[in-house]
Amino acid sequence: MTDAPLWDPRQYSRFEAERDRAALDLLLRVPADLDPSEIWDLGCGTGQHAALLKRRHPGAVVHGLDSSPEMLARARARAAEVDWVQGDIAAWAPATPVDLILANASLHWLPDHAALLRRLTAALNTNGVLAIQMPMAHETRHHSLIRTVAAEGPWAASLAEVESIAPLLMPEACYTILAERCEEVDIWATTYLHALTGSDAVLEWLKGTGLRPYLAALAEPSMQAAFLSALGRRLDEAFPPRTDGVTLLPFPRLFLVARRR
Repeated sequence: MTDAPLWDPRQYSRFEAERDRAALDLLLRVPADLDPSEIWDLGCGTGQHAALLKRRHPGAVVHGLDSSPEMLARARARAAEVDWVQGDIAAWAPATPVDLILANASLHWLPDHAALLRRLTAALNTNGVLAIQMPMAHETRHHSLIRTVAAEGPWAASLAEVESIAPLLMPEACYTILAERCEEVDIWATTYLHALTGSDAVLEWLKGTGLRPYLAALAEPSMQAAFLSALGRRLDEAFPPRTDGVTLLPFPRLFLVARRR
């Protein structure tokens, strides 16, 4: 087993506009009549969405939870009246019922989503809202290539035990679980076509998220460099830059919005 891979806020924020689009689309579907007093942003990262929720609901107590001290350092640098908490979503247990739980691009790292969704809906206040966005990363071409390259090079033994992103529950299963406690359940999927710029654009995108566990498992710099070089070649073949320098990356995401009865 390896230590939890570190998050690099600068690398993650390199494609901030593209990553932020899904979060903003999710927040647009939070019911307009919600007047929350207690808000938690689970996996808040650098804190931009928790800060946005505080501006939107100035009377609410807003908490931002993240396991990464590097991400939280960026969050705490914001001029936002938010309670920043370092912790693990898997162990999160709020002291009082919550009116709004936001989990943007964070829950797909956790196992047993059936139990997780039940635990999160149980934490909601009456009429409270759960708003989730998860990348459907396991099914994508670029994540398939990560798994393929990881298994076929001299680094294969070092990467054999890496826990990659698992497939998500089917939307129908998510609906069934959420409907146990929620009277309003809205589920949809969207594929974003990200227009990325710069050399090795898809590889650079992955360095900020999905490649973190693999790179953490390769302690030897030369081996890490060789793995990245091999993966970069495969990604360039699968996602060749256009003549205008843009690399197109299709990325599907699953959205869940549910209101506690």
